[in-house]
Amino acid sequence: QVQLVESGGGLVQAGGSLRLSCTGSGRTFIWDAMGWFRQAPGKEREFVAVISRSGDYLMYVDSAKGRFTISRDNARNTVYLQMNSLKPEDTAVYYCAAGTLASRNYRNYIYWGQGTQVTVSS
Repeated sequence: QVQLVESGGGLVQAGGSLRLSCTGSGRTFIWDAMGWFRQAPGKEREFVAVISRSGDYLMYVDSAKGRFTISRDNARNTVYLQMNSLKPEDTAVYYCAAGTLASRNYRNYIYWGQGTQVTVSS
């Protein structure tokens, strides 16, 4: 069974940091682009960041630039999202996803995790 499992979410005060992890199982994801998306209540799913399969191409939503860093460890089949200087507007369920293209479009992703809640208090 192919799975992506996120962890590392939680409650943090504004200005704090969290590190999300997403580990794949059931197949290798080293040939996939890995992305992070988020969805806040009442809002559409939003692209956050993506890393190419080689790790040499990174892309972020404008609101995350300078605060979030995506990285991957192919030996561990894991992708990370380091989130610093968190703001209340970052509150959402965060999902990782695997796809063939390093894209902002969620439709390009095939495998999805179940999500991890991030709550930033003011």
